[in-house]
Amino acid sequence: MQAYRIWDINQKTFYLRNNQLVAGYLQGPNTKLEEKIDVVPIEPHALFLGIQGGKLCLACVKSGDEIKLQLEPVNITDLSKNKEEDKRFTFIRSDNGLTTSFESAACPGWFLCTALEADQPVSLTNTPKEALRVTKFYFQQDQ
Repeated sequence: MQAYRIWDINQKTFYLRNNQLVAGYLQGPNTKLEEKIDVVPIEPHALFLGIQGGKLCLACVKSGDEIKLQLEPVNITDLSKNKEEDKRFTFIRSDNGLTTSFESAACPGWFLCTALEADQPVSLTNTPKEALRVTKFYFQQDQ
């Protein structure tokens, strides 16, 4: 498991608020609230993403007609690329120059995104080119 810093192209970082992953501008003493993303690579471009030391994992979940991102209390090191039920935790990483995007393996065409406004939930979008959603991130191994 490796820790990464992630922030969107508008400089919003991820943090937890009421057990929800949100993206916003953290300054001063609040910078310590930043969530590092825990990564377990499973294939050259596929990976599991978690926070809180890999104890909460990002998952793409279908609920009726709705597709949403949720945090699940699963240990990231217990996940397996060979288990169909773990596919919802798998994201495909695409690097484009300095930025990275993350597509859900369980829900192809759905990408990790942030809203333009600060302090809004991190979510998924199936319209990655839409101006109201940010799907490009800086993704850097934490030192």
